[in-house]
Amino acid sequence: MRIVLLGAPGAGKGTQAVILAEKLNVPHISTGDIFRSNIANGTELGKKAKEYIDKGELVPDEVTIGIVRDRLEKPDCKNGFILDGFPRTIPQAECLDEILESMGTPLEYVVDIDVDDEYIIKRLSGRRVCPGCGASYHITNNPPAKPGICDKCGTEIIQRKDDNEETVLNRLKTYHLQTEPLIDYYRKQGKLISVDGRLNIEDTTRSILKAVGVI
Repeated sequence: MRIVLLGAPGAGKGTQAVILAEKLNVPHISTGDIFRSNIANGTELGKKAKEYIDKGELVPDEVTIGIVRDRLEKPDCKNGFILDGFPRTIPQAECLDEILESMGTPLEYVVDIDVDDEYIIKRLSGRRVCPGCGASYHITNNPPAKPGICDKCGTEIIQRKDDNEETVLNRLKTYHLQTEPLIDYYRKQGKLISVDGRLNIEDTTRSILKAVGVI
């Protein structure tokens, strides 16, 4: 099953992508994770991406599309994937369609996780990440067993720089301007499914699985 997850920053795309990938037995492809890995390792791609991510702006298409194409051509994507963080613009969506059509594996579903801006800001202000292993937490919704400490590796968890309110507002502005048009793009293709992202994690997952015909 080939699925793209859409939604504003903090809508829960990453969380749902991990769960869905496990349940559907397909890889979770996150451009955000790829970029953060390159930033942490100080690669040339990481340096370029960091300039844009720190400002809450989108990484240029030529950088992102190349990464996605390479990943989709890996053998583990043969039976499907959950794509999180791409596409974010109409040109990216058109490129994705071309890539998948050339491979004979067109996109099946596009899931829009719908959450309003005010809810997003509250959600992101409590988000924390482990700089050691990359595990994600939320101080209210998904706290670690020991406050401030990663359950998996024992590293002190932190707030990502791009989760501060000013950057979040800028990211939401960018989303509404550049990414929201994708909703109409995929609706016209008959592939769009919308779910309420304000539900708890389990109910959101159930809504998605029901919508794509798994349950």
